[in-house]
Amino acid sequence: MGMTTPPRTLAEALRARDDESLAVLLRARPDLLAPVPGDITQLATRAGTRASVVRALEHLDRFSLQTAEALAVAPDPAPYETLLGLLTGDGRDDGEHRGEADTAIVDALPAALATLREQALVWGEDDRLRLVRTARELLAPSPQHPSPTGLGPTVAEATAGMSPGRLQEILAAAGLPATHDPVSAVTSLSALFTDRAGMGELLDTAPAEALSVLDRLVWGPPYGEVTPNPTPPVKWLRDHGLLLPVSTRTVVLPREAALHLRAGRAHRVPEPRPPAVEAVAVRDPQAVDSAAAGQAFLAVTTVEELLKSWDGGGPAILRAGGLSVRDLKKTATALDVPEPVAAFWVELAYAAGLLASDGEADERYAPTPAYDDWTELPAQERWVLLATAWLAATRTAGLVGGQDAKGRALSALGPDLDRSAAPEVRHRILALLAALEPGTAPDPETVLARLRWERPLRGASASAGDTTDLRSRIALWTLNESELLGITGRGALAAPTRALLGPGPAEAAALLAPLIPEPLDHVLLQADLTAVAPGPLERPLADMLSALADVESKGGATVYRFTPGSVRRALDTGRSAADLHAFLATHSRTPVPQPLSYLIDDVARRHGHLRIGAASSYVRCDDEAVLNEILADKRSATLRLRRLAPTALAAQVDPASLLDGLREMGYAPAAESAEGDVLITRAGTRRTPPRTAPTPVPEGPPVPDATLLGAAVRAIRAGDTAATVARKDPADAPDAPAGSLPRTAPAETLATVQAAAMTGSALWIGYVNADGAASQRVIAPVRVEGGFVTAYDHTADEVRTYPLHRITGVAELADDQTV
Repeated sequence: MGMTTPPRTLAEALRARDDESLAVLLRARPDLLAPVPGDITQLATRAGTRASVVRALEHLDRFSLQTAEALAVAPDPAPYETLLGLLTGDGRDDGEHRGEADTAIVDALPAALATLREQALVWGEDDRLRLVRTARELLAPSPQHPSPTGLGPTVAEATAGMSPGRLQEILAAAGLPATHDPVSAVTSLSALFTDRAGMGELLDTAPAEALSVLDRLVWGPPYGEVTPNPTPPVKWLRDHGLLLPVSTRTVVLPREAALHLRAGRAHRVPEPRPPAVEAVAVRDPQAVDSAAAGQAFLAVTTVEELLKSWDGGGPAILRAGGLSVRDLKKTATALDVPEPVAAFWVELAYAAGLLASDGEADERYAPTPAYDDWTELPAQERWVLLATAWLAATRTAGLVGGQDAKGRALSALGPDLDRSAAPEVRHRILALLAALEPGTAPDPETVLARLRWERPLRGASASAGDTTDLRSRIALWTLNESELLGITGRGALAAPTRALLGPGPAEAAALLAPLIPEPLDHVLLQADLTAVAPGPLERPLADMLSALADVESKGGATVYRFTPGSVRRALDTGRSAADLHAFLATHSRTPVPQPLSYLIDDVARRHGHLRIGAASSYVRCDDEAVLNEILADKRSATLRLRRLAPTALAAQVDPASLLDGLREMGYAPAAESAEGDVLITRAGTRRTPPRTAPTPVPEGPPVPDATLLGAAVRAIRAGDTAATVARKDPADAPDAPAGSLPRTAPAETLATVQAAAMTGSALWIGYVNADGAASQRVIAPVRVEGGFVTAYDHTADEVRTYPLHRITGVAELADDQTV
C-alpha cells in the first residue's frame, strides 16, 4: 500500500504502511491495543497521547533517545542532513577520536531512525522528518523541564516578550543593521548566531571573562542568575544578545549561539554503540558448573530447611501483611544467614508457591500442599522450579528493610514489593552473560553500563557509578541472587542456566543431575553425641535424623548433635527407645556410642511420666514427689499451678504453653487426649489450603501474540475502510460533520438495503448496538427479512445479521469506490 504524495499527518503515514509494519508498531507499543482502535485515525491519536509516548520513550536505547532529543531541538520538519549534523557536529571540533565517533554515528543513525519510525515517534520522508508533537513537547527545552541536551530556547522563543526597542539595541551592539519590525529583527539575530564567520568575528571582540561565562553555560544548564548591576563580562554578553533575559534575575544562552559554541553538536557525548560487557575473569567452565551445582543444591536444601521449620505453623502475619522484623531475625538465625539473604529465601519460596498464608483467624504462614509434591521431586527438578519462579517473579526481596513512598517499612512477604521491571532486568542480565564465552565472569560495572544504555532514564545521570535508580539496584540484586541460587558459579553463567534460557527446563535438569551428589543412606556416629553426614541424605533418613538430632553445622558435611530435647522430640512422634536404637544401628557406619545409647534410654524412661491435658490444662503424674518438686520450683510461677489431687495439678495456661514451660524446666512431659492416651505429634501436620503461586505484576500491557496482532490489524484496516470510504450523498442532504453517522428515514433505509441485496452492491451504514455504541460499517446485503438484514460486513470481515431498527441510515458507495 503506497502513497504518491508525502504524508501530511501521522495518520496518513500510518495508513501508508503495510500490515507487517503496523504489526511491528503494535508489538512494540502494546498499550495501543487496549482496546483495539477502530481505524487508523484512532490509532494515530492514541499513539500521540502523553502516557503512550512516555512509555515508548522509556523503552528506547540511548542512541535512539539521543536521536529523538536532537530532532526535538531541530527545526520542524528537519531534513536528514540537519539531524546528522546535530549528532556529528559541523566539523569544527577536531578532538581526539572525533572522526571515529562520527563514523559510528553515521553508521548507527539509520537504524535509530528506523526504530523511531517503527514506533510512530517519527514520521515523514528523509527530507521532512517530524517528531510527534507530544514527544517534542516532552523532549524540547523549557525552564520547567530542561532538555537532556543542555540546550536552551531559540532566539525567537527567548525574545517573545522583548520590546522592539531592546531588540534594535541588540542588533546595533552586534553590528547588524536596524530593521523595521521585531520579526525581522529576530530573524537577523538568529542568522548571525548560525553564521560561522559572523559569530567568529563577534566572539573575537568578546572579553576573555565573557568567554569563560559562555564556557560554563554551553553544555547546560543554559540558565544563569544575574544581579541588577551585572559584571562587565555578563553585561557585554547581554548587550550583544548572547545572553537573553528570561526574568529580572535570570538570563539564558540562546540555542543557536550554544550550537555554534558546541561546533553544532546537540549532545556532548553521543553514544551510537552499546558499551561492551567486559570480562573480569575467565574460568574453567567445568569449575563454574561444579560451583553453580553446589550452590543450586544448597539453595534447594535451604528452602526445604526453611519450610520444614514452619511445618507445624510458621510465624504470625502482621496486620498490614508480611513477616515481622523479629520473625525475620529468627529465620535468619535458624538458617545461619544474614537477614537480607533470609528474606530472599522466604520470598523465593513464596514466589514458587511453596509458602502461603493458612487463612485461619489467627493467620500464620505455612507450607502449601505443593511443597509436599515438590519434596518428592529429584533435586535437579526442584532447582528448576525455584529458578523458573525467580526469573518470572516481580516481587523484589532486595527492597525488604527499606521504606515505601509514605515512609513505611517494607517487610518480607508484605505488600508493595512488586516491581514490574524485575523479570525483564533478570532476563536481560542473563542474556548478556549468555552472550559471553562459557566460563567468563563479567565486570558488574560494565553490565550496569550496558543496561543503562539499553534503557536510559531521561534526565538521569549516565555516570558509571550511578546505581541509585531502580533498574540498577535490581541489576545488582540479580547478580547477587544468581550466585545464591546457583544460576551462576564464580560469577559466570552455568551450563544448566544456559539450557534453562534456551532449550527448556527438561534440558536444564538433565545437565544439572550429574553434578549433584547422590544421596547417602548412612551417617557416622561419634562418641561426643554427634553424627556426621558426609553428603546429602536420603529423604527418610534425613527426616528421621532431623527429628532425632539438631543441626550443629553445615557445609560439605552436616554435623548433627543429639540432646535430651532432640531425643524427646523423636519420642513425641510415637517412636520407642527400641525404634531409635534400631534406626541408629541400621544407618550408622560406625558402632553406636555408649553415651548415645544411655541418653536415649534415660530420656525414654522419663518421657511421658508427666501427662498434660486440657482443663484449661492439667498435669497428671503417679509420682507425688515429682509434682511437689514442680510446685516448689520458682520457675513454675508463670504457669500458675495448683493441686487438685495428690497426683494432679491444674494450670491457668493452655496445654501447649504448659508443655513448653515444663520442658524448659528440664522435664519430659507428654500430652494426652481426653481418654488418657498419649498424643503423638508428627511433622507436616499444618498445611495451607491449595494455593497458587503469586501472579507477577506485568510492566504495562502484555506483548500480543501473532494471532491477536493479525486480528487487530485486520480490524483496524476494515474500520479505516468504513471511516474513509467515499459515498454518494443525496443532492438535497445537508452537509454532515466529518465522522457523523448517516441519517435516512426507516422506509428509505429498507428500500436501499433491499435494492443492494438484489444488485449485490455495498452500502455504508450507521449502526447503534444494544449497548448504545455507535459505529460506521460497510456491508454487502445478502438477505432482508423479518426486520433483519444479513450481510457480509467488510469492517468485521465476516457475515453478520443486523436489526433494521438499529441502522441509523444508509448511503451508497461512490461509483469509483471499491471495497
